[in-house]
Amino acid sequence: VKNRKRLRVVALLVVLACVSLYAISDYRSRIARNNWDHTLEIAIVLVDDGTVDRVAVEMLRQRSQGLADRLTLEAHRYAPDIPAPFHFTVKGPVLGAKAPPPPLAPGFFSNMQYAWNLRRYTGAIDALAVVDADVYDSRIYVSLRNGSRGNSVEGASQANGRVGTVDVELDRGMVDTTLFVIAHELFHTLGATDKYDDKGHCLVPDGLAEPDRAPLYPQAFAELMARNRAIGLGEESVPASLDELAVGLKTAQEVRWR
Repeated sequence: VKNRKRLRVVALLVVLACVSLYAISDYRSRIARNNWDHTLEIAIVLVDDGTVDRVAVEMLRQRSQGLADRLTLEAHRYAPDIPAPFHFTVKGPVLGAKAPPPPLAPGFFSNMQYAWNLRRYTGAIDALAVVDADVYDSRIYVSLRNGSRGNSVEGASQANGRVGTVDVELDRGMVDTTLFVIAHELFHTLGATDKYDDKGHCLVPDGLAEPDRAPLYPQAFAELMARNRAIGLGEESVPASLDELAVGLKTAQEVRWR
């Protein structure tokens, strides 16, 4: 009996050691992404409820290269010697799958439950879309719905993690806006924080792409982590084109471009 107890204890200690080593390795790997000594591999995994315009989906796929190019331009404003920061691979669409689980109320156990729900969801989608999670530095799962009756887009992500989600009513006019939100959630996984207040307004100065602009408004660009382009005090517009995307100084510092 004593030997059995000892074996159980030893087995539990081995499991604990393995889990700890994995956690340490994963943490170091996530931190190393911000060294920018290589191009990060990012998966955009499309999940389609079956009602979305096929042309809009294909436009989203093709415009992902435009997002990569825009983020390269922004990165090189701060760190001209680093490689192109991102390479996007669009997977799917997975047809008929459910939307990602919504975030739960803040709290330790709620966070654990959400992480578990998200892990189950992404595991199921990865199997259908043939996504090897170990290949990618971050993965953004985009739940697509028909956009003929609206143009809403929302996102959530793991801060300093590897997974983000976007839920969008997609039509052909929403392609660049959707990619903007994808980039926003991607940057959360790399350590960037939101640059808007509890009312959704751009923070000044960190939420402005050009805080030294004179006159200050209207801003010519939308700061990535502020989401919108400030056109006046408390007045904003949703970016409609990737040409409006800019990474402000604070965000660049958080992801270690500066």
